Formats: sequence, C-alpha cells, structure tokens
Amino acid sequence: MSSFSGGVQAAGLDLYESSATQVHRLGERIEATDGRIFRYARAGAANLVAGNVLQAPAQVTTHKAMTPAAAAIGATQVTVTLGATNAVTENQYADGYLIVAIAPGNGYAYRISSHPAAAASATCVVTLAEPLNVALTTSSRCSFQSNAYKGVIQSPITTLTGAVVGVAVVPALANEYCWIQTRGVAPVLTAGTPGVGLAVVVPGTAAGCVVIDGAATATQVIGAMMETGVDGSNCAVFLQLD
Repeated sequence: MSSFSGGVQAAGLDLYESSATQVHRLGERIEATDGRIFRYARAGAANLVAGNVLQAPAQVTTHKAMTPAAAAIGATQVTVTLGATNAVTENQYADGYLIVAIAPGNGYAYRISSHPAAAASATCVVTLAEPLNVALTTSSRCSFQSNAYKGVIQSPITTLTGAVVGVAVVPALANEYCWIQTRGVAPVLTAGTPGVGLAVVVPGTAAGCVVIDGAATATQVIGAMMETGVDGSNCAVFLQLD
C-alpha cells in the first residue's frame, strides 16, 4: 500500500522506493497523511544514505556572472560565454535557471528547458521555458543555477557547497529518482548529544550529519531535536526545510 494513501495526491513512486525512471517533475512536493512533506529528487553521482542530510549540487563558480549576447524582450534563447576551466554537459542545467545577476535585466530568473554541451570558455545557447521580460545586452551578466533537486549529494563536512534541500529517505543508487524528506519527524544522523528542542544545523563533524546550532560556522538550521541526541545515531529531528 502506498505510504501516501488517504490524500488526493497521486504518487508514481512509493516513499521507500527509488527508480532509474523519472515519473514526477524534479522538486514536486507531496504530503503524507501525518503531515510529513517530501520532494521528488534525483541522486547525484554517489549512492544516498538513508537518514543523511542532503544538499543541492555544488555550485560551479565559472558558470556564474557570464557575459550574454544581446537578446530582445520575448526571446526564448540566450547565448552566454562560459568561464574558463569548466565545460557544461548536455542539459546539465535543464530544469534549472538562468539568473540575470547584473543589469540590464537583473533580478529575473528564467527556467531552462535545454542546452547543448559546450567547452570551457566557449559559447552556449540556452533555450528558456519562458520568454525574456527585459532585454539583455553585453553589459548584463547571467549565471546558471542547477535545479536544487537534480543531483542531490550528501552534505559535506565543514563547508556546504550548496543549499540544504532535505534528508534521504532510502539508499537510492547514484542517478536514481526518489523522495527526500523536507518537513516533519525524520531519523537524522546526529553528532554529539544535542538536547531536546535545540536547533540543529549542517555542516557537522561527519558527512550527512546534524550538530547543535553554533557548533560550526556558515551553517544552515534545518530543524530541532525531538529527543536527546546520541552521537553517531539516527535521532528524531523535526525538519523545518519546507
């Protein structure tokens, strides 16, 4: 029986399954009858570990603040020049966003439908799912932003390389699709012995774990302890990411 039974939503994949076949849009949100919330995601290049905190794909700094060719209002294609060092693979940023960082056109984010592969320092023609609202010039600067749920990875030790997006529900294999949890009671890998009700954050002292708020720098609060933490165990945390 589906773990999402009792609601009006239809899930094409059960909560404790993963699949190589995509059946929902990335980031699609669904709520269980007990109030827990989940998002549909794709694992990155490594297998997921149930109970581990996950982050979005790591940013590629040379795919930020790129120079576009001039593009008129209503255009659905934008040509940008990639920075040095990092190429793009075909549709690496599909379902993600083209963010206009510097005027003209700054402050807009356009969803990316597709793009070809391109070498570092080369041009790349990006097809948008929606037309430009403001014309771009060569003075504009554009950045690629991955879909937060496409290629999720274990949160690293010490320094996050992307925004935290949820907690793994199942040990999905690399590149498989699955549900990840964003809100409600979840068994999360814990470091130290944080007390009941205390806010917990990532990164922690081990990959994929939470620690007590204030135990690290450049942290993201993801929820609060529902029980006294046991170091190295999966403890009940009330997630507050969604």
